[in-house]
Amino acid sequence: MPILQLTRFSALRCSGPDASQFLHGQLTCDVAALQPGTSTYGGYCTPKGRLLATFILIADAESFLLILPSSIASSIHKRLSMYILRAKVVLKDLSLSHACIGVYGPDATTHLDTYHLALPDLPNTVSQQDSVWITHLHPNRYFVVAPQTTPADHLAGAEDAWNLLDIEAGIPWITPEIQDEFTPQMVNLDLIGALSFTKGCYPGQEIVARTHYLGKLKQRMYHGEVNSMPQTGDPLYCAHFGDQISGRIITSARNQQGSAELLAVLHTDVINQHSYHLGSNQGPIITNIHEPKRPNTP
Repeated sequence: MPILQLTRFSALRCSGPDASQFLHGQLTCDVAALQPGTSTYGGYCTPKGRLLATFILIADAESFLLILPSSIASSIHKRLSMYILRAKVVLKDLSLSHACIGVYGPDATTHLDTYHLALPDLPNTVSQQDSVWITHLHPNRYFVVAPQTTPADHLAGAEDAWNLLDIEAGIPWITPEIQDEFTPQMVNLDLIGALSFTKGCYPGQEIVARTHYLGKLKQRMYHGEVNSMPQTGDPLYCAHFGDQISGRIITSARNQQGSAELLAVLHTDVINQHSYHLGSNQGPIITNIHEPKRPNTP
């Protein structure tokens, strides 16, 4: 498998003496507990507990890296910068200097030899040297942030192949079409280690915690398939709810059979009794609905 440049992702670097404390007070994950050389998934919410971003957070000895969709990188950079105030924090967008690169498959480690780094051997561990970060995401799957001069292939369908792996692992990426729509639990952040209920305050924490402790979550994210090509944010319908929108597409990617794999937020109480359709109650039916795998499972 070649080294694939993933243009849909960018990286923000947060450094300075107060970086850990600052991010800990902004993000859903337990930043204070994140040791250098490790990574985690996480989210960033509005004060009303709705997600503005999801990301991979990497910790090294001197800084943190947030890997997130390029379509929201600039707005998240701007929003986080507003809250730095007097904190000793430097937040830098690496979009112009660094590329995000994906490597996967049984020969992944061979292709990573080009970086001359000791590779992280366990999921959620990181190797870092100079301006290169290599994160071991899932078995045989790595995410690299490296200078843009690093050779990488731009192959037709490459991003779809990478997106399929995210879909299979149940990784939701928040993009502009679905910002401010979902609480972290609705897209399963609590199931992938991206949400802490013991870390203390962050924007939206009270609402997120109330949902957790009162057990009132009515919607969850599921993996499905459809013989069409949906777009992020497309509505889903279920006859049980009449003409009311009853679901929303999070992400999708075409598989080798020509249909689309997808992640979508659906109502949990009717998932096994009623069918869901794309676009209208007469639209293409969503098939093979099931709970997605979690990261780090084969």
